[in-house]
Amino acid sequence: MKKAFFYGFGIILVLFAIIFLLSGKNGKGQQFKLVSVERGAIAEKALAVGTIEPDNEIKVKSTISGIVSEIYFKIGDFIKKEQPLFKVSPNPTPLEYVEARRNMEIAEVTMKQLLKEKERRLSLYQDRLISRSEMDDMDARYNEVNLRYKIAKEKFQLMEKGRIMVSNKNINSIIKSPITGVILSQNVYVGDPVVPLTNFQPGTELCAMADMGEILFKGTVDEIDVGKLEPGMITEIQVGALPNTKVKGKLLRISPKAKKEGNATLFDIEVAVLDSSGKTLRAGYSATAYIKIQEKKDVLIIPERLVTFEKGKQYVEVKEGGSVSKIEIKTGLSDSLNVEVKEGLKQGQKVVERPPREIE
Repeated sequence: MKKAFFYGFGIILVLFAIIFLLSGKNGKGQQFKLVSVERGAIAEKALAVGTIEPDNEIKVKSTISGIVSEIYFKIGDFIKKEQPLFKVSPNPTPLEYVEARRNMEIAEVTMKQLLKEKERRLSLYQDRLISRSEMDDMDARYNEVNLRYKIAKEKFQLMEKGRIMVSNKNINSIIKSPITGVILSQNVYVGDPVVPLTNFQPGTELCAMADMGEILFKGTVDEIDVGKLEPGMITEIQVGALPNTKVKGKLLRISPKAKKEGNATLFDIEVAVLDSSGKTLRAGYSATAYIKIQEKKDVLIIPERLVTFEKGKQYVEVKEGGSVSKIEIKTGLSDSLNVEVKEGLKQGQKVVERPPREIE
């Protein structure tokens, strides 16, 4: 009898425990928060992902070949136009050196021979044994040969020493800055060879520089939003490296042609930076741009997560008195977090927010 009593009592305790747990779980499911309907501003924005880039980045190249012998800057330096950047020392091959020297010597011999001929013709002309036209032809021939000699000599001197003086102008192998700006990157160092820029080859890229006073946000926007965009729209840029800084911009350009990235169809855009909030923006910063499409102020708004959809209609739960009821509403503009309420709710009403369902 005692054993039967204890067995029965144990079963009753287990049943009570199960009932208590179930009732606690159900009670927890009935808990909810109340959110007030408020007035505020709401804006529809398009999202673009990209980077901060200079408007015009210059790749500095050389028009002469050789070896980098000196560098006059460090990365990040501010450089003025015509300021020296590199010194490139000539480094001709033995064949090029010998050929240039022999061409100069041949041109010199030819010039000296023609000089003697010119002096002889001048004597004949003074004795009136040849005409003026013959003397003029001789002068022209000599001037041409003399010019060829100077060209060969200057070419050899430039190849040998890296500098010459032509018409009181100093020509050397110093590479100077084409613009006023900041050095972004350096691609060659002392001792590196330099291939010149010609009509047949791109040449060695020595360094990159840009005017960081004119910077852009360059990114991509999804095809869903691109039809709503127009140049001139106000943009707010959030830079990943500066989380507490909001950069203001203006939409400049929208690409007329889409590009594919995976399964997404994207369009390139450019945004001019108008105000960096006193922060230094560096080329290559990753950033996100929010382009304001339209905005409404002083409207009723609630969190969009509170709205449910049934058969094409929108509903929320409200608490009035001690009961909770479902009512139909009409919504308007959304920013993906909050939504405008056009009909169905009043300011100050309490909207029910149910807790998320637990996974069993």
